[in-house]
Amino acid sequence: MLQYPLNLTFKFFALSPQISVTDATDNFIFYVKQKSFRLKEVITVFHDQERQNPAFTIKADRIIDFSARYNFARPDGEPIGSFKRRGLRSLWRAHYDIFGPDDPDTPIFTIREENPWVKVWDTLFSEIPIVGFFTGYVFNPVYLIQQPEQEPVFMRLEKIPAFLSRKFLIKQLDKADDQTQSVMVLSFLMMLLLERSRG
Repeated sequence: MLQYPLNLTFKFFALSPQISVTDATDNFIFYVKQKSFRLKEVITVFHDQERQNPAFTIKADRIIDFSARYNFARPDGEPIGSFKRRGLRSLWRAHYDIFGPDDPDTPIFTIREENPWVKVWDTLFSEIPIVGFFTGYVFNPVYLIQQPEQEPVFMRLEKIPAFLSRKFLIKQLDKADDQTQSVMVLSFLMMLLLERSRG
């Protein structure tokens, strides 16, 4: 059972993208290190920073492609769900679909931005020399997980002000079973890896 809120730290200057996740009691929950220059994404999510205790795997279903589906599974290969960007990458809005393990065609949840304008300004100002270093204190996107076109919101991910790293907070707003929670958190992690160049 995850203890919320969860704290995500995304190392800013690491050669390979890395995310550490701790819970409300400061216990280490997940560690993700994305390998660079892989044509077909395969990521192992670990329970520890030493990468000795695998928790889940994330595998793309095709070579680099904006429409790739990312399949989530336990270490023994049991599928628990998947995640896919809806449409092409957009400066204006990020929109992702989350699927259960039994029906890969019908999304059970979506991820959307609470206010797309925040990301637009964050992206534009981050390109300005020197000024770009401080956008993390001013423009902080918020992402929501909810059922397609419906309330309630199940989880909320918000960027919190930070200078030398990107920090995020995941709050649980409605109840879900343990496996569904894991799929939601993995979807947020994968979304951050895909959206990292836009803050």
